[in-house]
Amino acid sequence: MAPTAKYQRVLLKISGEALKGDREYGIDPVFIINLADQVREVHALGVEIGIVTGGGNIFRGASEAAAHMNRSVADSIGMLGTVINSLMLQDALERAGTATRVLSAIQMSQVCEPYIRRRAIRHMEKGRIVILAGGTGNPYFSTDSASALRANELGADVLLKATKVDGVYTADPAKDPSARLLEHISYQEAISLDLRVMDTSALSLCRDNGIPIVVFNLFRPGNIRRAVCGEKIGTLVEGARHA
Repeated sequence: MAPTAKYQRVLLKISGEALKGDREYGIDPVFIINLADQVREVHALGVEIGIVTGGGNIFRGASEAAAHMNRSVADSIGMLGTVINSLMLQDALERAGTATRVLSAIQMSQVCEPYIRRRAIRHMEKGRIVILAGGTGNPYFSTDSASALRANELGADVLLKATKVDGVYTADPAKDPSARLLEHISYQEAISLDLRVMDTSALSLCRDNGIPIVVFNLFRPGNIRRAVCGEKIGTLVEGARHA
């Protein structure tokens, strides 16, 4: 039996660190091709997809390299990094046969379209994958915040946060062998326990508008499809849990 999507419109957040694969820096071309195939598989189910990428594989405004820079300048460089990642992903998706548009919060009309909410929605309705570049277009806001903002603006049914780990843990599993995977938590628990799911502004945006967040491991083949189909993977962050 063919899989059935639980969500009809999704916002997929992909960290910049994930895009570098096993490399120390930049973009792993093999990984991004595999990622494009996974996204195409979900798109074939009739799901409308928006994607936000981070820029940490190229430059992070909060990194050591930016320690002595003006924060606004450093964050602007990071936002430009997200445009590079978005164009790479667009190329991989189009080579896989999927119509794609890049819309940037920072205007650069020679390489991508400006972000306009109604235009983004129209592209999705026409079956195009929309990649949302340039963060929010403002310094001091992470791409987590950008993904929560775009999920709300575009009316997404869920925010899918694709990471390099299996979900949200009680502690850093790389440092604490007793760390437990949390399969289901509330927005408030994620904020009050400082579980680093997303930053507080992103969690608050999703909480206030009732958009669930699924945190899962991008490096397990088929996980994007599983998340979209509502299978039990990773960590689900939503409203207060019921007994």
